[in-house]
Amino acid sequence: MANRFGIFALTAGTLFSSFALPVLADSDLVNVYSARKEALIKPLLDKFEAETNIVVNLVTGNADALLKRLQIEGSASPADVFITVDAGRLQRAKDAKVLQSITSETLDAAIPAHLRDTDRQWYGLSQRARTIFYAKDKVDPAQLSTYEDLADPKWKGKICSRSSNNVYNQSLVAAMLEANGTEQTENWAKGFVKNFAKPPAGGDTDQLRAVNAGVCDLTLANTYYFGRLANSSKDADKQLVNNVGVFWANQDDRGTHVNVSGAGVTKASKNKENAIKLIEFLTSAESQKWYAEVNSEYPVVAGSDVSSVLREFGDFKADTVELSKLGENNRAAVELMDRAGWK
Repeated sequence: MANRFGIFALTAGTLFSSFALPVLADSDLVNVYSARKEALIKPLLDKFEAETNIVVNLVTGNADALLKRLQIEGSASPADVFITVDAGRLQRAKDAKVLQSITSETLDAAIPAHLRDTDRQWYGLSQRARTIFYAKDKVDPAQLSTYEDLADPKWKGKICSRSSNNVYNQSLVAAMLEANGTEQTENWAKGFVKNFAKPPAGGDTDQLRAVNAGVCDLTLANTYYFGRLANSSKDADKQLVNNVGVFWANQDDRGTHVNVSGAGVTKASKNKENAIKLIEFLTSAESQKWYAEVNSEYPVVAGSDVSSVLREFGDFKADTVELSKLGENNRAAVELMDRAGWK
């Protein structure tokens, strides 16, 4: 195996630090900026390095800070690959012109068209569904149906939610804009906000804990957060999973909203060939299985294995809207949420 240059950590607070990756025009090197936590990416990079002898240098950090860093570094950036989560953020990277289009028959064959950028500037690596979670002792799942139904007055004071600053909610609204148009989506958002049990605060896990604690009856969350709780050894987490149910939204029409983690080759890449090889490796059967087992995420490659926890959630019909549309609709979604009073 080639020599390792080490693992570096970057946080938003160190955006302007003097730290830098080694800049080497080396065919046995690839530099990665990743918004995914080290534990969720490094083991795969280690396997890639072992199988190819291509050294991987990893920088992990806040997604927005890493994107800002790419912009500041410009053509001098040592980064070859940018990894982040949510199509909205991937679109921000594309709009910032820090990515480049690539050609890969492997990626085009493996990744469905709706899970990659139309200009091939990014590809999905794993999927997460954002759906409805409910208190089993308060809600009969027969009462549930669609995201749209969550604006019905029957749910007044019964819904917990993250804030509108959260990109996951922004992308959900962006998908609804694509499906239903502005007027219908804005009316929905106004009704949805009126049904909040409390002002939006906290992350997805906080919303799930609030449902379990009786603060509210329903929430929206990404499935992998529930998967982490299902895999937890803590009694409190196991009890939560017993008390809270998963409901797949919109199964009679467009399907449940899904989003991706994804990756693209940076515009400044000096090791483009290796960068493409790495992204192809991250969509291999081995990598797809790892995502499912370690982070309870769904594969992007058809036919890949899923974990036992994901199988327990049951099968569902997923929305196949082009995820590029979510990024393109992001600004409109944010403005709509503001008008609806979604804090």
